[in-house]
Amino acid sequence: MRIVIVGAGAVGSSLAERLSGEGQDVVIIEADRKRAAEVQENHDALVITGNGSSQSVLLEAEVEKADLLIAVSDNDGANILACHTAKGLGVKRTVARVEDPSLHEGLETLGVDVVINTGEAGARELVGLVRQAGVSDLVEFANGQLSLIGGTVQSASILAGRSLAESRELTDWDWVLTAVVRDGVTTVAHGGSVIEEGDHILIMVTAENAHRVGSLIGLAHHPIRRVFIVGTTRLAVRSVEHIVNEGFDVIVVDADRDRCRTLAEQYARPLFVCGDPTDPETYADFDPSERDMLLALTGWDEVNIVACLVAKAQGMATTVARFSRIDYVALLSGRGIDAAVSSRLAAANAILRFVRRGLIHSVATFKDTDAEAIEIEAEPHARLVGKAVRELALPEDAVIGGLLRSNRAMVPDGETIIEPRDHLIFFALPDAIHEVERLFT
Repeated sequence: MRIVIVGAGAVGSSLAERLSGEGQDVVIIEADRKRAAEVQENHDALVITGNGSSQSVLLEAEVEKADLLIAVSDNDGANILACHTAKGLGVKRTVARVEDPSLHEGLETLGVDVVINTGEAGARELVGLVRQAGVSDLVEFANGQLSLIGGTVQSASILAGRSLAESRELTDWDWVLTAVVRDGVTTVAHGGSVIEEGDHILIMVTAENAHRVGSLIGLAHHPIRRVFIVGTTRLAVRSVEHIVNEGFDVIVVDADRDRCRTLAEQYARPLFVCGDPTDPETYADFDPSERDMLLALTGWDEVNIVACLVAKAQGMATTVARFSRIDYVALLSGRGIDAAVSSRLAAANAILRFVRRGLIHSVATFKDTDAEAIEIEAEPHARLVGKAVRELALPEDAVIGGLLRSNRAMVPDGETIIEPRDHLIFFALPDAIHEVERLFT
């Protein structure tokens, strides 16, 4: 597949690295000459320096031969214009990153086939993390009926020191352990896999069993009463709206007095506090406790890290940090930061389903592994239809985590027969993804 990416920032360069690594034919357009040179040095892709909205630059990239144009610069207007120009030149499909909701209406008439809003996606992810306080990942599939939940195995977990097969015998509800991340290495879990304290694991469950996962991995249960949100970025404000609607008490902390005053006039329920989010005195009057959670959502990784460490030191149960640099996540996980969110990953999740083959409904990527979870629909004549799961001869690095059939979600076992139009959620390492896709052809 030929893919043109406009914008080589955090999102664009991350996508380029993943897609070119899979053998896709990737062309990157970046206006900043210095950034373009850096990307050319580090990525196996053609890099063109210029304005991605310019007809001449798009022609240089041979956009008319491309299957997909992805516009993910930091400028909403430039992304829309790039799609509009590329569509006129003959590109097959366009995707634009547009963060301002007021610009979404009518974009299809401007040549934008798909709009992604990483702020909205990130806010929904944060709501899930608040509901399931203490977990590190929460991704929903099958219209919310299946959840893939991640967390770090604690000493109190029944999983610690046992094989997966042994652990399953100790529970009376359905779950699938899809992957184990240990010392930065991801393995797809099988019956003989032994889980150790400190492993980061990903478990697939039906929605009604999502609340059981925390206890399974040994997390202490602390019902959250208040949520402190640090920052007034677009992601922070969108998260305030969602979390207030969930019924939590919300306190917003930001050092910008004018910004706090403006937002306080717009939103009645949250309490806005103008103060330094990295100063313990800012939180002292609120008597922080294990029933409090902090979401650090400023645009600066360093501020988010320190705010989380301060919150933990003052007794808050759970902290979540927004990161631009993904390498911070593995470095700091379990050291005062319980979970992380990333606009880069949110964009990748939204875009990858247009790159994958077959009837893809959603794709999820993760913060400390290059594996993917893919929700894909089985067409009537697909190779796996009519076969039991145990007969599929799946690659070693792939596992089926969940299944949706006629709007009914389940966690399949080896005897489950695949039927036409089933939605299956696969977890797979990069080398196994194409083999999984082949089963659906």
